[in-house]
Amino acid sequence: MKNKYMNWKNVYLWFWTFCLSFISQQMAWGQHIDAAAEYKPIDPFIKPYFTPPDSLKDQFGPYNSLLVFQDGSQVKTVQDWNRKREEIKTKWHSIMGEWPVLLKDQDLTIIASEQKDGYVQHHVRFKWLPSEETDGYLLIPDGAGKRPAVVTVYYNPEMPAGVIVKANRPYRDYALQLTKRGFVTLSIGTREASAAKRFSLYYPSLYNAQVQPLSMLAYAAANAWHVLARRPEVDKERIGIIGHSFGGKWAMFASCLFEKFACAVWSDPGIVFDETKGSNVNYWEPWYLGYYPPPWDNVWRKTGMIQEAKGIYPKLVREGWDLHELHALMAPRPFLVSGGSSDQIERWAPLNHTIQVNELLGYKNRVAMHNRPLHPPNENANEVAYRFLEYFLK
Repeated sequence: MKNKYMNWKNVYLWFWTFCLSFISQQMAWGQHIDAAAEYKPIDPFIKPYFTPPDSLKDQFGPYNSLLVFQDGSQVKTVQDWNRKREEIKTKWHSIMGEWPVLLKDQDLTIIASEQKDGYVQHHVRFKWLPSEETDGYLLIPDGAGKRPAVVTVYYNPEMPAGVIVKANRPYRDYALQLTKRGFVTLSIGTREASAAKRFSLYYPSLYNAQVQPLSMLAYAAANAWHVLARRPEVDKERIGIIGHSFGGKWAMFASCLFEKFACAVWSDPGIVFDETKGSNVNYWEPWYLGYYPPPWDNVWRKTGMIQEAKGIYPKLVREGWDLHELHALMAPRPFLVSGGSSDQIERWAPLNHTIQVNELLGYKNRVAMHNRPLHPPNENANEVAYRFLEYFLK
């Protein structure tokens, strides 16, 4: 009887150890969405965008499987995926450069405030690199209580916040429109670097960057998450990120590499390496993954794999690395690809890899894509993006 009792006791202890391990892994992956969202009906307006067309279902393209370890063994369980996830993250940080320590214990400094129609616009400042401050715009809807929040990223902080409106650049005011829908938003951007045609962030300096600039943009967005999470108006479990084009690449790398972003929208960044799309999918540029010390030459070229290509981009392509590996770091957090000319319907092939990972983890409806013919965002694309963020964050 004693042996029988001990066997059942061991089974009991094993069961609860497994449950606690599974829960802790979910938290480690940054799964901050309320579990009820898994069961509430998908908004019918966005529901079609979670399903690839029949011709692309279970099509995985030329991209390496994410369910195989580097030693060739298979990923079969949730525990296996936890190890595979760390393998992917470690591999990418090792080649892009390790981040400095995140700046977790700072608050936004308010420079100026202005009451607008239905919200307050704060001009704010915070440190986004260890030795560099930036300024941006914090928009807070009128009313009390904690709210979901979104970080917006772009070439400058003014356009997403609606501070600057350009007739030839419509539908880029993500922060303003989301604030009107009840979100707290923090709009940041590389205003000075973009004006100088450097676009990105360089650590510790422009002439001696030790981390690829696109990864440092992600690091800066992670610090933006921390200052936003400390605001009393914000529910830190419900913070997302959105960006278009340059900002789409920024939002993609930030949400993939920093698991506290609860969900993300990437507007036409070019979600994988692609030499056929011209200068919009230009990860080879020195301000993305092709860094080398200035002066820079032959920038804004149409292809990356030329004989004199520099930085880590040529190595990534030659060795078969691709960005679908980073997408999978989102799982099971949801993301939407708001695709334009850079990300057309065929992008379901790399996205199917992350769908496969979510299925292993027991999740569905976590990967979505909406497509438009051109690169610029439009009214319909933005409505899908806003409804996506509302569904997962509200």
